[in-house]
Amino acid sequence: METRKLGNSDLQITRVGFGAWAIGGGGWEFAWGSQEDADSIAAIVRALELGVNWIDTAAVYGTGHSEEIVAQALKQWKGKRPYVFTKCTLRWDENRKVYPDHSAASIRKECEDSLRRLQTEVIDLYQMHWPPRDNGPELEEAWQAMSELQTEGKVRWIGVSNFDPAQMERAAKIVPVTSDQPPYSLIRRQIEQDVLPYCLKHGIGVISYAPMASGLLTGAMTRERAAALPADDFRSRSPEFKEPRLSKNIELVERLRKVGARHGRSPGEIAIAWVLRHPAITGAIVGARNAKQAEGVMRAGELKLTTEEISEIEGAAAAATAR
Repeated sequence: METRKLGNSDLQITRVGFGAWAIGGGGWEFAWGSQEDADSIAAIVRALELGVNWIDTAAVYGTGHSEEIVAQALKQWKGKRPYVFTKCTLRWDENRKVYPDHSAASIRKECEDSLRRLQTEVIDLYQMHWPPRDNGPELEEAWQAMSELQTEGKVRWIGVSNFDPAQMERAAKIVPVTSDQPPYSLIRRQIEQDVLPYCLKHGIGVISYAPMASGLLTGAMTRERAAALPADDFRSRSPEFKEPRLSKNIELVERLRKVGARHGRSPGEIAIAWVLRHPAITGAIVGARNAKQAEGVMRAGELKLTTEEISEIEGAAAAATAR
């Protein structure tokens, strides 16, 4: 698989990485519903067999469970160890209710907990999951703590997630930002205005999440499936999975399906390839909940769309996102 250098790091990452959000399982605030651990492990192993060389998880995914599953999968994997990325600043209480904590003490504890769950001595990329809600000085406190963890060798590189340019500027005054992790898809393009140009200008890597809009653009989401999403699947609360947007999004998927048919690819792979066409995007985070799903999307980074196909796709997306 083709690789690209991630920001100022020495990490050469494949265009697609395995996203471990959904494999955290159900029963918490931002879950994707229930999930079989054996399926999760098989999905990770298959992605690695296909050439993917990085996994992106977070402490909060499944309130610790995703990191544990990543560790189990890597025990089964006999090939070269992939890079493992995780995140901090989101904690949870005894009822699995999520809350932010950007204190240095919290970040140190979170790092130790992640190292233990991942069964590793070093994290390849440690990311601040979200900036403080009020943009307060905790941002600097958290980034300074992450810088110290890097100096101590507990994490190799440090990045951010869901940050805008002003927030990245503040962090960069302490130490450089290796990467940002924002959402980006055909129906969520706001970062084209400021985040992507800023990262391109300053040499900051971008690993975008939700390129298939949380499963909406895979080609497998129907009106019936959307209506039947369980209560512990966060997508059941998303306007994109409800009318009137749902019908527009399904129309977009059918247009993607037509483009994909020319390449023998799925709508989801076309959606990922579209994300990767942007010069600021280093890699896209792609989730899979079983080996079959991994088979279908983890090679999307090899697909190159023509200028005409990009125009066709964007025309379809413009119609879909007209509200």
